Amino acid sequence: MSQLPERTDVVVIGGGVIGNSIACQLAEAGVGTVLLERGALGSGSSGTTAGVVRTYFPGNPLISSLAVRSLAAYHAFSERTGTDLGLRRIGLLVLFTDEHQVQDFRDTQAAQQAAGVDVELVTAAEAVRLNPLADERTILAAAWSPEAYACDPAAIVRGYATAAQQAGAILRTETPVTGIDPDGRVHTPAGSIRADTIVCAAGPWAGTVAAMADVHLPVTTYPVDMLLTDTPDSAPRSALPMTIHPSSLRIRSWGDRILVGMGRPAPDETRQSWLQRVSHHLGTTFPALAGDGLEYGWSGDLDVSPDGMAFIGRDPSRPFLYAAGFSGQGLCQAPAAGEIIRNLVLDKKSWTDTAGLSAARCLSGSVEAG
Repeated sequence: MSQLPERTDVVVIGGGVIGNSIACQLAEAGVGTVLLERGALGSGSSGTTAGVVRTYFPGNPLISSLAVRSLAAYHAFSERTGTDLGLRRIGLLVLFTDEHQVQDFRDTQAAQQAAGVDVELVTAAEAVRLNPLADERTILAAAWSPEAYACDPAAIVRGYATAAQQAGAILRTETPVTGIDPDGRVHTPAGSIRADTIVCAAGPWAGTVAAMADVHLPVTTYPVDMLLTDTPDSAPRSALPMTIHPSSLRIRSWGDRILVGMGRPAPDETRQSWLQRVSHHLGTTFPALAGDGLEYGWSGDLDVSPDGMAFIGRDPSRPFLYAAGFSGQGLCQAPAAGEIIRNLVLDKKSWTDTAGLSAARCLSGSVEAG
């Protein structure tokens, strides 16, 4: 393990897509940056998702605005660096099964479009045209957003990590943080380093890392399993869009197979019961998949906030910043999150009001800048 430098402007803790985006943008702004990752780059939540970047997040225009900005940044990054991020447009289809979901969409569509989201309400028949595996009889309508892309999360992490290093950042893997002193000294098995500012981007471990600095960050872990099933002969040759059902069931094409997600068994639920529940929703919504065997794909832990929206901000009493609790949406927000953190370090205003992203919203009685 390489010896750490004695000091730096910023230590970023966490080497997933969020941490590498932050390190890249700080280093390119001329900020001395050292990133510390407890394992391999991208070995946490970044490799756990369904590998889709999208701009539409129902009910939350603020998240959508971050996602819109992030998608544009991915395209610009790929063009600027020549890095292939695996971006391939597939679109997003959100199915509605009752009237209040349709009304909620209508109530928020203007705010979503103001945030830059391309999304429209489509009929059940149009939804089935977009995803022919869906059963029109089970759908009232759907939201269709064409700006959703399959991507390669590992390539995104590698791309930002490479750009960060080229800009002067130091990246250290297999270097877990074991302690944080009040003066900003960060301890690891490879030695200690003092930073003017610490940024916590540690994903599922963010709460633990923050506690080392005597900061309360209400991030918990949520385990997920991703499943695979065979593509039926009736499926179209073109890729299926990412399709989300109100039950939280989601599917999309995955090579020549279909990726299926719906969380993981509840604490009081056996794995077999959960698989039966997934199979039931799958067969009801997508009849052509009824009876097909579900195979294990991969699993992991997501970092989750109490309200499902990321924490991006600063502690009010010390130079400790955070970007965590992305609740499975980190790939969609990483470039924007990195930009916000960079601006906080440089004491610059961001393009939008980011106060609502502060952890203060979930900490009763606290007041926090952000």
